[in-house]
Amino acid sequence: MKKIVLSIILFTSFTFSVAGQDKTIPAPIAPYSPAVLVNGTLYISGQIPINPANNEMVTGAISEQTHQVMKNLGSVLKSFGFEYSDLVKCTIYMTDMANYKAINDVYGSYFNGNFPAREAVQVVKLPKNAEVEISGIAVKR
Repeated sequence: MKKIVLSIILFTSFTFSVAGQDKTIPAPIAPYSPAVLVNGTLYISGQIPINPANNEMVTGAISEQTHQVMKNLGSVLKSFGFEYSDLVKCTIYMTDMANYKAINDVYGSYFNGNFPAREAVQVVKLPKNAEVEISGIAVKR
């Protein structure tokens, strides 16, 4: 019996880009990039309600905080040529599940149908004592 050996060589293109110092995106508060683009997929770090104009936390109603988080997410998307509609996966972290409806109302207002896959998780604490944080993954559809 003859043995046939088949060798397959795969050639892969790998591209990697990191968000720069865009003034519409809050400066990172630790050693991480706001987003990384790998082979057409954008991985967005968790965004908290920091106003990039003054680098201060937005406080007050959870709806105001969530709007700032979504604006920050949108700024990161835009800096790479993406839009909210390109998000395929998001994770929402919140410190109080009682805020779930208010966060959902604001979050949902940034999409025109075709919502990304998502989970929402209550956590004990978030960076800078934020009450909400949202991360995402985007691809051109």
